[in-house]
Amino acid sequence: MTSSVLFAYIRSMASPRNAFTPLYIPITNIPSSGIQLRPEFIELFKYANIESRHLITLDDLPDLSTIESQLPPENTKWILVDHNALQGQLGKIYSKRVSGVVDHHDDERKVPDNTGDEPRIIEKSGSCTSLVANYCRQAWDLLSDSATSSGAAHAQGDSLSDDDAVVKSWDAQVAHLGLASILIDTTNLQSEDKTTEHDRKAAEYLEAKIKLCTKFSANFDRDKFYEAIDSAKKDIAGLELQDILRKDYKQWDEKSRKLGVSSVVKPIEFLQQKAKDEAQSDFSTDDAFLDALKRFCEERELDLYALMTTSTSPEGEFRRELLVWAFNDAGITSAKQFASDSHDELGLGEWRGAGGEGYDSGGDGYWRRVWWQKNVQHSRKRVAPLLREAMR
Repeated sequence: MTSSVLFAYIRSMASPRNAFTPLYIPITNIPSSGIQLRPEFIELFKYANIESRHLITLDDLPDLSTIESQLPPENTKWILVDHNALQGQLGKIYSKRVSGVVDHHDDERKVPDNTGDEPRIIEKSGSCTSLVANYCRQAWDLLSDSATSSGAAHAQGDSLSDDDAVVKSWDAQVAHLGLASILIDTTNLQSEDKTTEHDRKAAEYLEAKIKLCTKFSANFDRDKFYEAIDSAKKDIAGLELQDILRKDYKQWDEKSRKLGVSSVVKPIEFLQQKAKDEAQSDFSTDDAFLDALKRFCEERELDLYALMTTSTSPEGEFRRELLVWAFNDAGITSAKQFASDSHDELGLGEWRGAGGEGYDSGGDGYWRRVWWQKNVQHSRKRVAPLLREAMR
């Protein structure tokens, strides 16, 4: 969300001379209902002077079954941020219209090598927003300078003497958007495994934008800002389990098979209790949890599913759990291949729940394993490609 809004905002104000269109439209790649599942969005919007209803989501696109007639591919060009392969129905219709990318995942070679005046940036960084901010930096600074000198704020009803303050306020609001995701993605720039020079450079730049605005500078504290967004992100107790699973969910198609991966900021123990509390039967805690996961996967017709959790131990140690569940023969083959190929890289170790139970099981048409992922530096950004590779 932050990558697309930041890129579209700057690019629309300073589009290339030969741009396909001067208007860049940021599409948040979730349905509108998904925004309410992200309390960190709601918290962040307070700093950016925007509301949920301002975002353009998948629900604002025409019906995908008739989208070609309402929004012909030749009338569009797409720039991907925070991913580099257009997925799902959009990918089926518009993949050949992708003309640029800014991303920090493994390059899937789906974007043309020559993107003309649009960027083709696929580099390692903790946050994709860092790459966007650094790419837009020169244009953004020119915009800020020219807006002040030309009296742009005057057009909004402010006196010319207030132009500089108004422009700096606009800049600071956008900077809050970008800085939030960088801090979340890099654990406040403290994660040695994730933080790169791209992230440090972008965070310094965006923080300077905020501090240039007197409206925000007096009370701005980066650590407190991070803690506010991070606390909101982890506040999922009020969500139902199905919503928790889809809150940070991504799906891929590989050779006509579907892979889904949910990332959750609570341990499996939390999800077990949530499932038990919501169960409309006399299910045990384990049965309620597994039934909820199975329903989630069946609704999406998945062949292979992975649940990744993060949590902190009582001793303050950062931990990851990984559950993989295959639902047919093809999925089982892929899951076993993944387990074999990725065991050492991910540091997969035996998992047992609080009561000593395990979920490792297999049978007619299914296979399931749960591990402690001891090499915690590997997030979904690494685990998902490993799963996809095993499906090929």
